[in-house]
Amino acid sequence: MAHAELATRVDGSRLTVALAGAWTAETAGDMEPQVTRLLAEAGTPAAVSLDLSRVSRLDTLGGTLVRGIETGFGARGVPVDRSGLDGATATLYADIAEGLATAPEAPPRPRPALALAVDKVGQQMVEAGRDLVALASFLGEVVLAAGSIFTGQGRFRLPAVVTQMDHIVFRAVPIMALITFLIGGIIAQQGIFFFRDFGADTYVVDLVVILTLREIGVLIVSIMVAGRTGSAFTAEIGSMKMREEIDALKVMGLNPVEVLVLPRMIALIVGLPILTFVGDLSAIAGGAMVANIYGNIPFDIFLSRMQEEVSQRHIWVGLAKAPFMALIIGLVACIEGMRVKGSAESLGQQTTASVVKAIFLVIVMDGLFAMFFASLGY
Repeated sequence: MAHAELATRVDGSRLTVALAGAWTAETAGDMEPQVTRLLAEAGTPAAVSLDLSRVSRLDTLGGTLVRGIETGFGARGVPVDRSGLDGATATLYADIAEGLATAPEAPPRPRPALALAVDKVGQQMVEAGRDLVALASFLGEVVLAAGSIFTGQGRFRLPAVVTQMDHIVFRAVPIMALITFLIGGIIAQQGIFFFRDFGADTYVVDLVVILTLREIGVLIVSIMVAGRTGSAFTAEIGSMKMREEIDALKVMGLNPVEVLVLPRMIALIVGLPILTFVGDLSAIAGGAMVANIYGNIPFDIFLSRMQEEVSQRHIWVGLAKAPFMALIIGLVACIEGMRVKGSAESLGQQTTASVVKAIFLVIVMDGLFAMFFASLGY
């Protein structure tokens, strides 16, 4: 076990402090009280001699204690001379003394909360701009991959498209139909509740059908697809990125965008209008059922009112949005999957970012389409 010693000797008005043994982290706990007691009881001698000739080992913690003896007497105006250090020990002690003599940097002044908030908003705007640039670049890669298929340089993978159609469309029909059925019923119930005060119960048909066909149907289905299918795309491609399977495709001379992204994009662009149509029918059915039960509007009256007041243009307005919504969801989901690093944490972060960004862009695009069709009076 390491051992250290501290001894003092008074020669007239001079105090000699002799140190011996290993002044290291192992002995620092025992020696620190002795150093403190020495500085408290020694008073103010005319001079102090610090003898380190018998010190066998010295590290940064032990050297800090030794330096504390020097600075303690030096603060009282007592001259201190040091002897007995040579070689590497002297170099180490000089570094310790220099480091302790350096004044600590003043902590930075805290920034105002408003400045931090503005800075955060600026960073988010810059990140959003980078995401838009990356999205446009990735869209270009997808277009090039599609062009290579039409020019015969690439290969159209029909089995992959059919498999993705099964996952995206056919397996999603039950949950999409259920959710849109409930949404249609809620809209009808709220409409009847407020229209009843004006004796205009039948106008609930216009509310349910037009709102569903133009906005709610495609929007709800797109949000559900972004959460269900978009997250799956990101997780699948991200897992392949983590296992270096995408790098393996490149080594084999295959284009990952053509092999992985394009079949998913095609299936999504074809499948989302189908799901939108199913969602529209289901929402209208839910609205008709609630109108019959809650508002005493028979099914034949509901259908007759729908045929009289609702034109086909409302159907096409909603369906026209679906491919563009699918394009946005697919691009965001696939590019976030490509951004996954080599950890499960990165996979979770990119999957979350995929869903959030896709839903945000879907809502923004729906608003842009609403303004576009309104400007056309359509």
